[in-house]
Amino acid sequence: QVQLVESGGGLVQAGGSLRLSCVASGRPFGSYAMGWFRQVPGKEREFVAGINWSGEFTYYVDSMKGRFTISRDNAKNTVYLQMNSLKPEDTAVYYCAAGIAGYLKYRLPVDFGSWGQGTQVTVSS
Repeated sequence: QVQLVESGGGLVQAGGSLRLSCVASGRPFGSYAMGWFRQVPGKEREFVAGINWSGEFTYYVDSMKGRFTISRDNAKNTVYLQMNSLKPEDTAVYYCAAGIAGYLKYRLPVDFGSWGQGTQVTVSS
């Protein structure tokens, strides 16, 4: 089991930036993929970005390519989500997730075995 703690959420104006961080503990961090999801009330949790165990491969939802960047520092057991050019529709609770394998197969919640508690991101217009 992996324990995940997110930080970095908050309130930002449209066009601004935030960087989310997620620190993992438990299993060796370099052995599994990581991902970020987001969820708004009444909707399903949505895949945002993912990264394989080494950081060599990254995956994004098309609407976020060019605005969001996922990265990881295996020496610090940390994955990051840099969010630029934020829009009001990016407002959501963002969750960090630990993969069950080194690569992502579906980019769906089934790929992940552990979840953080979530951090709120609010983008004002």
